[in-house]
Amino acid sequence: MTTAPHQDDTEQDMAMSADDNDAHARLAIELEEARAELTALRDESLRERAELENQRKRMAREVDTARRFANEKLLAELLPVIDSLEAGLNVEGDTADHLRQGMELTLKQLLKVVADNGLTAVDPVGEAFNPDHHQAMSMVESREYAPGQVVQVYQKGWLLNDRLLRPALVVVSRHD
Repeated sequence: MTTAPHQDDTEQDMAMSADDNDAHARLAIELEEARAELTALRDESLRERAELENQRKRMAREVDTARRFANEKLLAELLPVIDSLEAGLNVEGDTADHLRQGMELTLKQLLKVVADNGLTAVDPVGEAFNPDHHQAMSMVESREYAPGQVVQVYQKGWLLNDRLLRPALVVVSRHD
């Protein structure tokens, strides 16, 4: 009888050993699958990082190009004005009237270019003083203008797309 229980223990040990081997094999397979998935995720992460870095560099180049050539349209529109000024300077022995007419035409060209690009003059003679667009240089007594109105403009102001670029320098009628 002593041999039978011992034999049962050995069979049990063998059965447990086979179950352990199966469990170890399953765990080894799962571990290998997890390692393969981890490697794939690392590769994917590296590719995505490289793609993001390339996109960042591409965007930086595009911003730099946009900044360098932002004034291209404006400058191209100014070329005829430069041509007019150069042509006027090359004229010899002309009268003051012709030079003045040439300057007036060139100024009209220039004002059209700046207006087409969103620049408008602030020339407020006769308007109410506006501290948002005007800078008062002095005040004077005036019978022609109501108190607080702009009497004279020393220097025009300028708005760029409705945002103040430079205030108009003005003289304002005094409040009594």
